[in-house]
Amino acid sequence: MKQALMEVMRMNRICRMVLVTCFGSFILVIFYFQSMLHPVIRRNPFGMDICCRKGSRSPLQELYSPIQPNPLELLTLKAPTYYVELEKLELSNTAILHQVRRDQVTDTCRANSMSSRKRRVLTPNDLKHLVVDEDHEMIYCYVPKVACTNWKRIMMVLTGRGKYSDPMEIPANEAHISSNLKTLNQYSIPEINHRLKSYMKFLFVREPFERLVSAYRNKFTQKYNTSFHKRYGTKIVRRQRKNATQEALRKGDDVKFEEFVAYLIDPHTQREEPFNEHWQTVYSLCHPCHIHYDLIGKYETLEDDSNYILQLAGVGSYLKFPTYAKSTRTTDEMTTEFFQNISLEHQTQLYEVYKLDFLMFNYSVPSYLKPE
Repeated sequence: MKQALMEVMRMNRICRMVLVTCFGSFILVIFYFQSMLHPVIRRNPFGMDICCRKGSRSPLQELYSPIQPNPLELLTLKAPTYYVELEKLELSNTAILHQVRRDQVTDTCRANSMSSRKRRVLTPNDLKHLVVDEDHEMIYCYVPKVACTNWKRIMMVLTGRGKYSDPMEIPANEAHISSNLKTLNQYSIPEINHRLKSYMKFLFVREPFERLVSAYRNKFTQKYNTSFHKRYGTKIVRRQRKNATQEALRKGDDVKFEEFVAYLIDPHTQREEPFNEHWQTVYSLCHPCHIHYDLIGKYETLEDDSNYILQLAGVGSYLKFPTYAKSTRTTDEMTTEFFQNISLEHQTQLYEVYKLDFLMFNYSVPSYLKPE
């Protein structure tokens, strides 16, 4: 009798478990079809009536004081509210990663200031790479060869007030026309200080030598870049190539990577004029030891970091960072090949030129560099 009673109780328990499982599955099915039947309504954000952020939270507030949902409350929400709140939880977790990156920059700057006696004050001319978006209260410091064309396209969409909607419809050459974007050096000193204090500031960085190889490939191996060949190629050939032909001296269109490296580490080059922006250090372009950047995106996590910034700006539901073919990108493997013929002495000198970028943005010494 006792055994039969226990068997009945066991069957009762199994039935309850089956009922709970079926009920849970039924709820999930309803939730799924509800999300399919009631998608999120996405409005065009770029019309004049809704282009601005008045009455909404700024990107700085979203970054440093996010409204974090209660994970337990997520279970009671319906689509699309569920997805919105879940996204907020993911954004707050991402903020921790960017805090680590900020701390790395701060620590490097502190160490560098202790070891260097050089102190300088920024001038408006130092701010010409900082693009300002008044409507969304953001400042972007563009670094050539770190997806800056697509980010300039994005900034043109954000500041265009309805003129643009799809970043990829903007021609690349148009994105680089200086008059299409407003930079921080165009403001008065009080206006500059206000925006540096109140706006969210961000930049994107890349492994320094990979960026350098990318610049070389783009500016010295493409036949259409005749302006770079004339301006820099002829100079490099004249200084670095023994017994150069008259044609090479005149055209400057066949610069070897070894010659390019020798030109960069030549003290005469650095005394003569600042580096071109395509191979200038991020430290010198964006001044991260003088300007506190709230977000430091990386080329290695370009899409994720870019879309995170767009989420903070409140436009992430209808504006995404453009994706493009990776086949043309300069990769780590490609960079390794370019450095195979660089001598140990030149490798060491080149690392010293870009050392702060390596340390500040937490890039390790490349494995392909020859040990001392």
